[in-house]
Amino acid sequence: MKPIHRSRLRQIAGKRYFTWKRYGQWLMQRKKRAKSYLAADLQYTTADHATPLLRSLRNVDMQLQYNKITNLKLAVSRLNGLVIRPGETFSYWQSIGKPTRRKGYLDGMVLYYGGFRSGTGGGLCQLSNLIYWMTLHTPLSVTERHRHSYDVFPDEQRTQPFGSGATCAYNYLDLQLLNPTEETYQLKLWLDDTHLYGEWRCDAQPLYQYEIYEADHKINLEPWGGYIRSNRIRRKVMTCTGEVLRDEAVAENVALMMYSPLLHG
Repeated sequence: MKPIHRSRLRQIAGKRYFTWKRYGQWLMQRKKRAKSYLAADLQYTTADHATPLLRSLRNVDMQLQYNKITNLKLAVSRLNGLVIRPGETFSYWQSIGKPTRRKGYLDGMVLYYGGFRSGTGGGLCQLSNLIYWMTLHTPLSVTERHRHSYDVFPDEQRTQPFGSGATCAYNYLDLQLLNPTEETYQLKLWLDDTHLYGEWRCDAQPLYQYEIYEADHKINLEPWGGYIRSNRIRRKVMTCTGEVLRDEAVAENVALMMYSPLLHG
């Protein structure tokens, strides 16, 4: 995983290629996409999670994080109450749309080739991370998820296993889900002054519990001088009484560390 330095022209051409390739896929797709909303909450909560809106990050302008809150509010308004009926699929970017200044999106922090910069709509990865983490605690299937290629910040205040998020970039790095069950699921999202909150709700009582954990965590010093961090994300599926039904693989992560592994914050 030694970094490959590509020219600015190559980066722009690559982004345009994958963006238009995704547009083509959307035009040709035959999937039944989730498009309907419910104002009233479905009866049962199957998964919930919350993440702080602001973090103290070294060398990051806090204004980018304040702008991120505006971006999150706009995206949440497009997703809150969305229902995924049996056989339907969810696309993060098709549901939100392209984040543009005309729609009110501001410059937020965007991870970029192991560093960060400002970009319109920056910070929406916090929302895709939250949705992905909650989904791992439901019977919904993740059909597309992209991992972070770089580990940019140390584990200070990390509450989830490394590599348990889902990065996003309009529109070619998407988060897509499928509802393979006979139940209807509803996505609920909101913010307060300090946190982003989410729930997956369902019209039937949950039959299973889920425990997400990491295995085979490693940090290796590569011959070219960089550190590579890797692990596997696994999931225990249990009955409501705690009996383990199966232990299954979820994802594998490999990322280039952009800080010394001896640092703690």
